[in-house]
Amino acid sequence: MQTPIYLDNSATTPLDPAVVDAMLPWLREQFGNPASSTHAFGHAASRAVEAARADVARLVGAEARDIAWTSGATESNNLAIKGAAMAAQARGKHLVTVQTEHKAVLDTMKWLEKQGFSVTCLAPQKNGLLDLESFRAALRPDTVLASVMLVNNEIGVIQDIAAIGAICRERGVLFHVDAAQATGKVAIDLARLPVDLMSLTAHKTYGPKGIGALYVRRAPQVRIECQMHGGGHERGLRSGTLATHQIVGMGTALRIAGELMATEVPQLRMLRDRFWNRLKDLPGVMLNGDLEQRIANNLNISLDIPNCDSLVTTLSDIAVSSTSACSTGGVSHVLQALGSDDGIAGNSIRITVGRFNTVEEIDWAADYLRKKIEDCRAGRLQAA
Repeated sequence: MQTPIYLDNSATTPLDPAVVDAMLPWLREQFGNPASSTHAFGHAASRAVEAARADVARLVGAEARDIAWTSGATESNNLAIKGAAMAAQARGKHLVTVQTEHKAVLDTMKWLEKQGFSVTCLAPQKNGLLDLESFRAALRPDTVLASVMLVNNEIGVIQDIAAIGAICRERGVLFHVDAAQATGKVAIDLARLPVDLMSLTAHKTYGPKGIGALYVRRAPQVRIECQMHGGGHERGLRSGTLATHQIVGMGTALRIAGELMATEVPQLRMLRDRFWNRLKDLPGVMLNGDLEQRIANNLNISLDIPNCDSLVTTLSDIAVSSTSACSTGGVSHVLQALGSDDGIAGNSIRITVGRFNTVEEIDWAADYLRKKIEDCRAGRLQAA
Protein backbone atom coordinates (compact mmCIF):
# COMPACT_ATOMS: atom_id res chain seq x y z
CA MET A 1 0.00 0.00 0.00
CA GLN A 2 1.48 3.34 -1.05
CA THR A 3 1.58 5.82 1.82
CA PRO A 4 0.79 8.35 3.07
CA ILE A 5 -2.91 7.88 2.32
CA TYR A 6 -4.71 11.19 1.94
CA LEU A 7 -7.73 11.49 4.27
CA ASP A 8 -7.89 15.25 4.82
CA ASN A 9 -10.33 16.27 2.11
CA SER A 10 -11.99 18.91 4.29
CA ALA A 11 -8.69 20.81 4.37
CA THR A 12 -8.38 20.66 0.60
CA THR A 13 -9.04 18.20 -2.18
CA PRO A 14 -6.74 17.10 -5.00
CA LEU A 15 -7.49 18.60 -8.38
CA ASP A 16 -9.67 16.40 -10.53
CA PRO A 17 -7.67 15.60 -13.71
CA ALA A 18 -10.53 16.94 -15.83
CA VAL A 19 -10.25 20.26 -13.99
CA VAL A 20 -6.54 20.45 -14.77
CA ASP A 21 -7.24 19.75 -18.45
CA ALA A 22 -9.88 22.50 -18.55
CA MET A 23 -7.55 25.04 -16.93
CA LEU A 24 -4.41 24.48 -19.01
CA PRO A 25 -5.45 26.34 -22.20
CA TRP A 26 -6.15 29.45 -20.12
CA LEU A 27 -2.61 29.30 -18.75
CA ARG A 28 -1.07 28.98 -22.22
CA GLU A 29 -2.50 30.24 -25.48
CA GLN A 30 -5.75 31.70 -24.06
CA PHE A 31 -4.16 34.37 -21.88
CA GLY A 32 -6.48 37.30 -22.58
CA ASN A 33 -7.93 39.59 -19.91
CA PRO A 34 -11.69 38.96 -19.69
CA ALA A 35 -12.20 42.71 -19.20
CA SER A 36 -10.57 43.49 -22.58
CA SER A 37 -13.54 44.08 -24.86
CA THR A 38 -11.85 45.18 -28.08
CA HIS A 39 -10.23 41.96 -29.32
CA ALA A 40 -10.71 38.21 -29.62
CA PHE A 41 -8.40 37.28 -26.73
CA GLY A 42 -10.51 39.24 -24.27
CA HIS A 43 -13.77 38.02 -25.78
CA ALA A 44 -12.69 34.37 -25.44
CA ALA A 45 -11.70 34.84 -21.80
CA SER A 46 -14.95 36.67 -21.05
CA ARG A 47 -17.01 33.84 -22.56
CA ALA A 48 -15.09 31.28 -20.48
CA VAL A 49 -15.70 33.29 -17.30
CA GLU A 50 -19.41 33.53 -17.99
CA ALA A 51 -19.72 29.83 -18.82
CA ALA A 52 -18.03 29.01 -15.49
CA ARG A 53 -20.32 31.44 -13.68
CA ALA A 54 -23.30 29.58 -15.14
CA ASP A 55 -21.84 26.22 -14.01
CA VAL A 56 -21.42 27.47 -10.43
CA ALA A 57 -24.91 28.97 -10.40
CA ARG A 58 -26.45 25.76 -11.74
CA LEU A 59 -25.04 23.64 -8.89
CA VAL A 60 -26.61 25.88 -6.24
CA GLY A 61 -29.88 26.69 -8.02
CA ALA A 62 -29.07 30.34 -8.63
CA GLU A 63 -28.96 32.58 -11.68
CA ALA A 64 -25.54 33.30 -13.16
CA ARG A 65 -25.86 37.04 -12.58
CA ASP A 66 -26.23 36.37 -8.82
CA ILE A 67 -22.66 34.99 -8.66
CA ALA A 68 -19.65 37.26 -8.01
CA TRP A 69 -16.08 35.91 -8.19
CA THR A 70 -13.76 36.19 -5.18
CA SER A 71 -10.43 34.68 -4.13
CA GLY A 72 -12.12 32.03 -1.96
CA ALA A 73 -14.58 31.47 0.86
CA THR A 74 -12.63 33.63 3.32
CA GLU A 75 -12.97 36.66 1.08
CA SER A 76 -16.59 35.78 0.32
CA ASN A 77 -17.36 35.62 4.05
CA ASN A 78 -15.67 38.97 4.65
CA LEU A 79 -17.41 40.63 1.73
CA ALA A 80 -20.83 39.24 2.68
CA ILE A 81 -20.69 39.97 6.41
CA LYS A 82 -18.83 43.29 6.41
CA GLY A 83 -20.54 44.47 3.24
CA ALA A 84 -24.09 43.66 4.38
CA ALA A 85 -23.54 44.91 7.93
CA MET A 86 -22.15 48.23 6.77
CA ALA A 87 -24.85 48.71 4.17
CA ALA A 88 -27.58 48.06 6.77
CA GLN A 89 -26.10 49.83 9.80
CA ALA A 90 -28.53 52.72 9.66
CA ARG A 91 -31.26 50.16 10.41
CA GLY A 92 -29.39 48.34 13.19
CA LYS A 93 -26.00 47.10 14.31
CA HIS A 94 -26.73 43.70 15.83
CA LEU A 95 -25.39 40.48 14.27
CA VAL A 96 -25.95 36.81 15.16
CA THR A 97 -23.71 33.82 14.51
CA VAL A 98 -22.69 30.48 16.08
CA GLN A 99 -19.64 29.55 18.16
CA THR A 100 -18.76 26.70 15.78
CA GLU A 101 -18.43 28.88 12.68
CA HIS A 102 -15.23 29.02 10.64
CA LYS A 103 -12.66 31.56 11.83
CA ALA A 104 -13.29 33.55 8.65
CA VAL A 105 -16.75 34.30 10.04
CA LEU A 106 -15.88 34.59 13.74
CA ASP A 107 -12.89 36.88 13.19
CA THR A 108 -14.91 39.04 10.81
CA MET A 109 -17.58 39.38 13.49
CA LYS A 110 -14.90 40.35 16.04
CA TRP A 111 -13.64 43.05 13.67
CA LEU A 112 -17.15 44.43 13.30
CA GLU A 113 -17.50 44.57 17.08
CA LYS A 114 -14.52 46.93 17.08
CA GLN A 115 -16.44 49.09 14.59
CA GLY A 116 -19.36 49.45 17.00
CA PHE A 117 -21.51 46.45 16.08
CA SER A 118 -22.95 44.07 18.66
CA VAL A 119 -22.58 40.31 18.08
CA THR A 120 -24.47 37.43 19.68
CA CYS A 121 -22.54 34.16 19.29
CA LEU A 122 -24.79 31.20 20.04
CA ALA A 123 -23.69 27.89 21.54
CA PRO A 124 -24.76 24.79 19.59
CA GLN A 125 -26.35 21.72 21.10
CA LYS A 126 -24.11 18.80 22.09
CA ASN A 127 -24.57 17.26 18.64
CA GLY A 128 -23.31 20.42 16.96
CA LEU A 129 -26.68 21.53 15.62
CA LEU A 130 -28.22 24.90 16.34
CA ASP A 131 -31.36 25.02 18.47
CA LEU A 132 -33.94 26.92 16.42
CA GLU A 133 -35.72 28.44 19.41
CA SER A 134 -32.44 29.74 20.81
CA PHE A 135 -31.73 31.29 17.43
CA ARG A 136 -35.18 32.88 17.26
CA ALA A 137 -34.80 34.28 20.77
CA ALA A 138 -31.43 35.84 19.87
CA LEU A 139 -32.91 38.04 17.13
CA ARG A 140 -33.63 41.63 18.19
CA PRO A 141 -35.36 44.58 16.53
CA ASP A 142 -31.91 45.93 15.58
CA THR A 143 -30.60 42.61 14.18
CA VAL A 144 -29.60 43.11 10.54
CA LEU A 145 -27.65 39.95 9.69
CA ALA A 146 -27.25 36.33 10.80
CA SER A 147 -24.49 34.01 9.59
CA VAL A 148 -24.75 30.22 9.97
CA MET A 149 -22.64 27.75 8.00
CA LEU A 150 -24.35 24.97 6.05
CA VAL A 151 -21.74 22.27 6.81
CA ASN A 152 -19.32 22.53 9.70
CA ASN A 153 -15.72 22.25 8.52
CA GLU A 154 -14.58 20.16 11.51
CA ILE A 155 -17.44 17.88 12.52
CA GLY A 156 -19.38 17.88 9.24
CA VAL A 157 -22.85 18.47 10.69
CA ILE A 158 -25.49 19.97 8.39
CA GLN A 159 -27.45 22.88 9.80
CA ASP A 160 -31.13 23.32 8.90
CA ILE A 161 -30.62 26.49 6.89
CA ALA A 162 -34.12 26.30 5.41
CA ALA A 163 -35.65 26.65 8.89
CA ILE A 164 -33.07 29.20 10.05
CA GLY A 165 -33.58 31.26 6.90
CA ALA A 166 -37.35 31.16 7.32
CA ILE A 167 -36.98 32.67 10.81
CA CYS A 168 -34.74 35.38 9.37
CA ARG A 169 -37.31 36.19 6.69
CA GLU A 170 -40.05 36.48 9.30
CA ARG A 171 -37.97 39.02 11.18
CA GLY A 172 -36.54 40.94 8.22
CA VAL A 173 -32.97 39.78 8.94
CA LEU A 174 -30.46 39.12 6.16
CA PHE A 175 -29.14 35.55 6.16
CA HIS A 176 -25.59 34.60 5.14
CA VAL A 177 -24.49 30.98 4.74
CA ASP A 178 -20.91 29.72 4.46
CA ALA A 179 -21.28 26.73 2.12
CA ALA A 180 -17.58 26.07 1.48
CA GLN A 181 -17.80 22.45 2.69
CA ALA A 182 -21.20 21.69 1.17
CA THR A 183 -20.85 21.78 -2.62
CA GLY A 184 -21.13 18.34 -4.16
CA LYS A 185 -22.16 16.81 -0.83
CA VAL A 186 -25.45 18.56 -0.01
CA ALA A 187 -28.20 19.53 -2.45
CA ILE A 188 -28.53 23.33 -2.61
CA ASP A 189 -31.39 25.14 -4.33
CA LEU A 190 -31.19 28.88 -3.79
CA ALA A 191 -34.31 29.37 -5.89
CA ARG A 192 -36.20 27.88 -2.94
CA LEU A 193 -33.99 28.44 0.11
CA PRO A 194 -34.47 31.66 2.12
CA VAL A 195 -30.79 32.60 1.85
CA ASP A 196 -29.56 36.08 0.91
CA LEU A 197 -25.79 35.55 0.71
CA MET A 198 -23.81 32.33 0.25
CA SER A 199 -20.03 31.82 0.24
CA LEU A 200 -18.50 29.20 -2.05
CA THR A 201 -15.00 27.96 -2.84
CA ALA A 202 -13.39 25.62 -5.37
CA HIS A 203 -10.65 23.78 -3.51
CA LYS A 204 -12.99 21.78 -1.25
CA THR A 205 -14.61 20.29 -4.37
CA TYR A 206 -11.62 19.11 -6.44
CA GLY A 207 -11.00 22.55 -7.92
CA PRO A 208 -8.07 24.99 -7.63
CA LYS A 209 -7.12 27.02 -4.58
CA GLY A 210 -7.40 30.78 -4.66
CA ILE A 211 -10.83 31.07 -6.31
CA GLY A 212 -14.30 31.32 -4.81
CA ALA A 213 -17.61 33.03 -5.29
CA LEU A 214 -20.31 34.88 -3.42
CA TYR A 215 -24.00 34.48 -4.19
CA VAL A 216 -25.83 37.78 -3.71
CA ARG A 217 -29.62 37.64 -3.96
CA ARG A 218 -31.14 40.17 -6.34
CA ALA A 219 -34.86 39.61 -5.73
CA PRO A 220 -35.34 41.12 -3.25
CA GLN A 221 -32.05 42.90 -3.83
CA VAL A 222 -29.41 42.60 -1.12
CA ARG A 223 -27.24 45.67 -0.73
CA ILE A 224 -23.61 45.17 0.27
CA GLU A 225 -20.73 47.62 0.38
CA CYS A 226 -17.69 46.49 -1.58
CA GLN A 227 -14.49 45.88 0.37
CA MET A 228 -12.03 46.12 -2.53
CA HIS A 229 -11.99 49.27 -4.65
CA GLY A 230 -10.61 49.59 -8.14
CA GLY A 231 -12.08 49.03 -11.57
CA GLY A 232 -15.61 48.20 -10.50
CA HIS A 233 -15.46 44.59 -11.64
CA GLU A 234 -18.19 42.08 -10.76
CA ARG A 235 -21.01 44.64 -10.83
CA GLY A 236 -19.01 46.83 -8.46
CA LEU A 237 -18.96 44.16 -5.74
CA ARG A 238 -15.33 43.08 -6.08
CA SER A 239 -12.67 44.87 -8.10
CA GLY A 240 -9.67 43.08 -9.58
CA THR A 241 -8.61 41.38 -12.79
CA LEU A 242 -10.31 37.99 -13.02
CA ALA A 243 -8.11 34.86 -12.98
CA THR A 244 -9.63 33.11 -15.98
CA HIS A 245 -7.80 29.80 -15.47
CA GLN A 246 -8.91 29.50 -11.84
CA ILE A 247 -12.47 30.52 -12.68
CA VAL A 248 -12.64 27.90 -15.44
CA GLY A 249 -11.29 25.39 -12.92
CA MET A 250 -13.99 26.25 -10.38
CA GLY A 251 -16.74 26.09 -12.96
CA THR A 252 -15.52 22.70 -14.20
CA ALA A 253 -15.12 21.32 -10.66
CA LEU A 254 -18.62 22.32 -9.61
CA ARG A 255 -20.13 21.07 -12.85
CA ILE A 256 -18.49 17.67 -12.29
CA ALA A 257 -19.65 17.69 -8.66
CA GLY A 258 -23.22 18.13 -9.81
CA GLU A 259 -22.90 15.32 -12.34
CA LEU A 260 -21.38 12.87 -9.84
CA MET A 261 -23.28 13.77 -6.70
CA ALA A 262 -25.97 11.07 -6.96
CA THR A 263 -23.37 8.29 -7.06
CA GLU A 264 -20.47 9.91 -5.22
CA VAL A 265 -22.26 10.74 -1.97
CA PRO A 266 -23.33 7.11 -1.31
CA GLN A 267 -19.80 5.96 -2.15
CA LEU A 268 -18.27 8.42 0.30
CA ARG A 269 -20.74 7.38 3.00
CA MET A 270 -19.86 3.73 2.47
CA LEU A 271 -16.14 4.47 2.82
CA ARG A 272 -16.67 6.68 5.89
CA ASP A 273 -18.87 4.09 7.62
CA ARG A 274 -16.42 1.33 6.73
CA PHE A 275 -13.66 3.29 8.47
CA TRP A 276 -15.81 4.03 11.54
CA ASN A 277 -16.92 0.42 11.88
CA ARG A 278 -13.28 -0.62 12.33
CA LEU A 279 -12.80 1.84 15.22
CA LYS A 280 -16.07 2.34 17.06
CA ASP A 281 -15.71 -0.61 19.45
CA LEU A 282 -12.48 0.79 20.94
CA PRO A 283 -12.90 2.11 24.51
CA GLY A 284 -12.32 5.85 24.79
CA VAL A 285 -13.06 6.59 21.12
CA MET A 286 -15.92 9.09 20.82
CA LEU A 287 -17.69 10.42 17.74
CA ASN A 288 -18.12 14.21 17.61
CA GLY A 289 -21.28 15.67 16.11
CA ASP A 290 -24.56 14.23 14.91
CA LEU A 291 -24.02 11.09 12.82
CA GLU A 292 -27.23 11.35 10.77
CA GLN A 293 -27.42 15.07 9.96
CA ARG A 294 -23.88 15.05 8.61
CA ILE A 295 -22.08 15.06 5.27
CA ALA A 296 -21.17 11.63 3.97
CA ASN A 297 -17.38 11.85 4.05
CA ASN A 298 -16.69 13.31 7.51
CA LEU A 299 -15.60 11.39 10.60
CA ASN A 300 -14.43 13.37 13.64
CA ILE A 301 -13.39 11.46 16.75
CA SER A 302 -11.94 12.35 20.13
CA LEU A 303 -9.77 10.08 22.25
CA ASP A 304 -10.26 9.88 26.01
CA ILE A 305 -7.26 7.60 26.39
CA PRO A 306 -4.09 7.96 28.48
CA ASN A 307 -0.84 8.57 26.59
CA CYS A 308 -2.60 9.77 23.41
CA ASP A 309 -1.92 13.50 23.65
CA SER A 310 0.47 13.47 20.69
CA LEU A 311 -1.13 10.73 18.61
CA VAL A 312 -1.76 12.85 15.50
CA THR A 313 1.92 13.77 15.25
CA THR A 314 2.82 10.07 14.97
CA LEU A 315 0.45 9.28 12.08
CA SER A 316 3.08 9.48 9.35
CA ASP A 317 1.34 7.04 6.99
CA ILE A 318 -2.08 8.72 6.83
CA ALA A 319 -2.91 12.37 6.21
CA VAL A 320 -5.55 13.48 8.72
CA SER A 321 -5.92 16.58 10.87
CA SER A 322 -6.53 17.41 14.51
CA THR A 323 -8.49 20.63 13.89
CA SER A 324 -9.48 22.82 10.97
CA ALA A 325 -6.61 23.66 8.62
CA CYS A 326 -7.32 27.32 9.42
CA SER A 327 -7.04 26.92 13.21
CA THR A 328 -4.03 27.76 15.32
CA GLY A 329 -3.17 26.76 18.85
CA GLY A 330 -3.98 23.05 18.55
CA VAL A 331 -7.31 23.07 20.43
CA SER A 332 -10.55 22.90 18.44
CA HIS A 333 -12.89 25.80 19.23
CA VAL A 334 -15.66 23.73 17.63
CA LEU A 335 -15.27 20.87 20.11
CA GLN A 336 -14.93 23.31 22.98
CA ALA A 337 -18.28 24.81 21.92
CA LEU A 338 -19.79 21.30 22.06
CA GLY A 339 -18.71 21.05 25.69
CA SER A 340 -15.44 19.12 25.41
CA ASP A 341 -12.72 20.03 27.87
CA ASP A 342 -9.40 21.27 26.50
CA GLY A 343 -7.80 17.84 26.80
CA ILE A 344 -10.45 16.11 24.72
CA ALA A 345 -10.83 19.04 22.31
CA GLY A 346 -7.09 19.01 21.74
CA ASN A 347 -7.00 15.26 21.21
CA SER A 348 -9.32 14.90 18.23
CA ILE A 349 -8.85 13.51 14.74
CA ARG A 350 -10.76 14.59 11.63
CA ILE A 351 -10.85 11.97 8.89
CA THR A 352 -12.43 13.04 5.60
CA VAL A 353 -12.54 10.59 2.71
CA GLY A 354 -12.62 11.74 -0.89
CA ARG A 355 -13.39 10.97 -4.51
CA PHE A 356 -10.12 9.14 -5.16
CA ASN A 357 -9.94 6.95 -2.04
CA THR A 358 -10.35 3.19 -2.48
CA VAL A 359 -11.77 0.50 -0.22
CA GLU A 360 -8.29 -0.96 0.15
CA GLU A 361 -6.92 2.38 1.35
CA ILE A 362 -9.75 2.80 3.85
CA ASP A 363 -9.27 -0.67 5.33
CA TRP A 364 -5.50 -0.23 5.60
CA ALA A 365 -5.77 3.27 7.11
CA ALA A 366 -8.42 2.26 9.64
CA ASP A 367 -6.38 -0.74 10.78
CA TYR A 368 -3.28 1.47 10.99
CA LEU A 369 -5.09 4.05 13.16
CA ARG A 370 -6.59 1.32 15.32
CA LYS A 371 -3.15 -0.10 16.05
CA LYS A 372 -1.82 3.37 16.89
CA ILE A 373 -4.68 3.90 19.36
CA GLU A 374 -4.07 0.50 20.93
CA ASP A 375 -0.37 1.35 21.20
CA CYS A 376 -1.36 4.57 22.98
CA ARG A 377 -3.33 2.69 25.58
CA ALA A 378 -0.47 0.26 26.14
CA GLY A 379 2.10 3.04 26.38
CA ARG A 380 3.95 1.79 23.28
CA LEU A 381 3.47 4.87 21.09
CA GLN A 382 6.64 6.05 19.39
CA ALA A 383 6.93 9.51 17.84
CA ALA A 384 7.30 9.61 14.05
